[in-house]
Amino acid sequence: MAHYKAEQDDWLIVYLKYLLFVFNFFFWVGGAAVMAVGVWTLVEKSGYLSILASSTFAASAYILIFAGALVMVTGFLGFGAIIREDRGCLSTYFCLLLVIFLVELVAGVLAHMYYQRLSDELKQHLTRTLAENYRQPGAAHITASVDRLQQDFKCCGSNSSADWQHSAYILSREAEGRRVPDSCCKTVVVRCGQRAHPSNIYKVEGGCITKLEQFLADHLLLMGAVGIGVACLQICGMVLTCCLQRRLQLHFY
Repeated sequence: MAHYKAEQDDWLIVYLKYLLFVFNFFFWVGGAAVMAVGVWTLVEKSGYLSILASSTFAASAYILIFAGALVMVTGFLGFGAIIREDRGCLSTYFCLLLVIFLVELVAGVLAHMYYQRLSDELKQHLTRTLAENYRQPGAAHITASVDRLQQDFKCCGSNSSADWQHSAYILSREAEGRRVPDSCCKTVVVRCGQRAHPSNIYKVEGGCITKLEQFLADHLLLMGAVGIGVACLQICGMVLTCCLQRRLQLHFY
């Protein structure tokens, strides 16, 4: 009877090890995905970050990169702990899973808070940026961001092209008679902004605010979905780790 119990315990330990090993592989892949989303957001879309009023969006991306890197390191530790059946390493692995879960929880809360006030922030800040900062001394990065925004999203002005009528740049001599910046043009050539006809410039209902708001909302949704997916894997991992630790403890004692 004792021999049968020992064989049953051995079988359960082997089963838990393989299950945790498979989980850890998907967990490691999930960590790579989390880090990739964060890096992609910062590298490919960093041009838009300078026209946002707060750094919450960028902070969420940085947290995802940190969490993704930590997940990948933890995954390697998990493989070693499973193979060696080391209860000390398994305890460390469990603690790291918990830390990563808390980090992702913070990123999720930040993203949710930012999403709630995203529309108001864009309406207030983007309109003011276009009017006060575009083509002004010391604001070259903002100018480049606005130009890229209008070209990428094929839009003109925060709400409409009429917003540029209040811009310090358009009202200055530097504008050389432009009614909108050249980046509003469908085909960008020097001083093409002098003609604000719909055949020449982008006329989009809702302006750039609508396009940028949708873009940011989609990215926040993507970051949240990836984070939730990895968090679910972490919960499974913590449960499996506890079960394996318990079985190893009973097996050796």
